[in-house]
Amino acid sequence: MSPHSTENRCSLLYQLLPQVSRSFYLSLRVLPQRVRQSIGLAYLFCRAADTIADTALLPHDLRLGYLDQYRAAFGEAGPTAVTGLQQHLADQQHNPAERELLARLTDCFALLSGMEQDDQRYIRELVLTLSQGMQMDLTVFPGEGEGKVAALETRADLDRYAYFVAGCVGEFWTRITTTHIPSLQHWDVEAMAARGVQFGKGLQLTNILRDIAQDLRLGRCYLPGVDLAALGVRPEELLDPPTLKRVRPLVNDLLDLTLSYYRAGWAYTLAIPRREWRLRLACAWPLLIGVSTLTLVNHSPQLLDPTVRVKIARAQVYAILLRSFFTVWSDRALDRYYRQLLGGLGAR
Repeated sequence: MSPHSTENRCSLLYQLLPQVSRSFYLSLRVLPQRVRQSIGLAYLFCRAADTIADTALLPHDLRLGYLDQYRAAFGEAGPTAVTGLQQHLADQQHNPAERELLARLTDCFALLSGMEQDDQRYIRELVLTLSQGMQMDLTVFPGEGEGKVAALETRADLDRYAYFVAGCVGEFWTRITTTHIPSLQHWDVEAMAARGVQFGKGLQLTNILRDIAQDLRLGRCYLPGVDLAALGVRPEELLDPPTLKRVRPLVNDLLDLTLSYYRAGWAYTLAIPRREWRLRLACAWPLLIGVSTLTLVNHSPQLLDPTVRVKIARAQVYAILLRSFFTVWSDRALDRYYRQLLGGLGAR
């Protein structure tokens, strides 16, 4: 690898990435070196797709067109497909880090081209799959400023969406790590990838339940319309915070579904050999933080109030990171800590 490409890799992964996601950067830094570059670059590509889809200054049809251009860059069209996209979209970003990310997509593709063929294929497949979730956002829901709310229709639609935007990440993660980490060679890759899918879906449902109020203000209701109708609730009624009492049964049902996915995610984490403590921590952290977040969701009387952020305190995050570091070496101790946090949810 040339000095220039090494410098480019370091600036992308260790300077730009923490600016676009501080939370994911924690996991990236603790990952084993041999998978850090592939997973970090995959994140940047996915974050770029999300930035394109969320460019609120543009109508949905234009965003869909730019997203199609972006997806073409991972197929036969190649990286040149993003050139025009960069010129049109970079100046539309209020966030300077996201503006820089779009401006540096050429560098990202250059880094991709120097990777092993399997890694390139896994990253391309991930971006093409994950961006289908963003296409759903742009086709199912109204524009952010239209003052309307639309809901996903069924649980099957919610499941498909959760797979597109997060479940496929679990598959990707499994294939990358089993390719590069020798101590995972004994894994049944397909079975573990299936667990990885549930792992990712659980984390996505956590985000959905945490962010209901904020998503509604963007016109997006991820609570299935069929289930809302069964409770006699229209999606737009969720804009009124007291409606929470009427939809709490549905929220509780989705909480239980989320926790069933967490069980698969936790089994996935404990299946990682103890000596691979870095990989263990990278998997354990989002689940431990997620369980703490679900506890807030479970007990919050203001889940539909957009002025209230359902988010655990930074001090609690640091406590989780510290405690897990000292327990990661022991299946029993790590599992005991997970069960302790799970106890905050009560009898679910």
